[in-house]
Amino acid sequence: MLDQAPSSALVSTRTDLILQGIWVGHSTVLLRIGELNVLTDPVFSSRCGLYFGLGNLGPKRLAPPAISLKNLPKIDLILLSHAHMDHFDVRSLRALESQGTRVVTARKTSDLLRVKRYGSVTELGWGESTQAGPLRITAFEVRHWGARMMTDNWRGYNGYTIEGEGTRVLFGGDTAFTNTFRNLRSSKPFDLAILPIGAYDPWIAAHCNPEQAWQMGTDASAHAWLPVHHKTFALSREPRNEPIERFLTAAGRDSGRVMACDIGDSFEIY
Repeated sequence: MLDQAPSSALVSTRTDLILQGIWVGHSTVLLRIGELNVLTDPVFSSRCGLYFGLGNLGPKRLAPPAISLKNLPKIDLILLSHAHMDHFDVRSLRALESQGTRVVTARKTSDLLRVKRYGSVTELGWGESTQAGPLRITAFEVRHWGARMMTDNWRGYNGYTIEGEGTRVLFGGDTAFTNTFRNLRSSKPFDLAILPIGAYDPWIAAHCNPEQAWQMGTDASAHAWLPVHHKTFALSREPRNEPIERFLTAAGRDSGRVMACDIGDSFEIY
């Protein structure tokens, strides 16, 4: 059963709960899986871009994060899909440094982190896995690119599957349409697929459109969807509300399986 949860916190007394989450903004999602707090692509800064002293010249947020850094719970695991600045914000990551936090990131991106200030930092390439407590994290191929400064095109870029504690979660990172999601199917569907739906006009070669995102979640056999990568930064030409409107249209009668439409929406999956 899929129920909308209050947006203020991830707290439940239900014994049949397998997964909780809140869309913080852009590709940042806070998940509660069992007793672990997982954070994807944390970007809490007011802009995403290069820092010059105290300033940042990148695109400005259209909406604040649903949770501030100081109000986050203890983060057990951070997943970083690739080094683009709207996914890999150095200032946010420095604020999250803790010996109690594990980081899983793409190949040849850990040099951007102060590695010794985390409990561990693990780089993964496509098809590689690592264990984070009871959770198995596996990187898979997406259709994107990893360069942070245009010339460092040797950096990797990943989607991830998270499996354990009786649940399966798919985090697509950033991707154009690809058939690789079909390879993720198994006898147990994904309880949640976190997929990007924005920044496709004119960047369709690197970012899927909403209909393609729905198709990739279907290809992977998703039970519920969390559409991200929209409404937070103006990175492309489509109107701000167009991605979610098109995604809900693509979902049709299954729109009840869409777990968040607005920044700050939270949910529970049983």
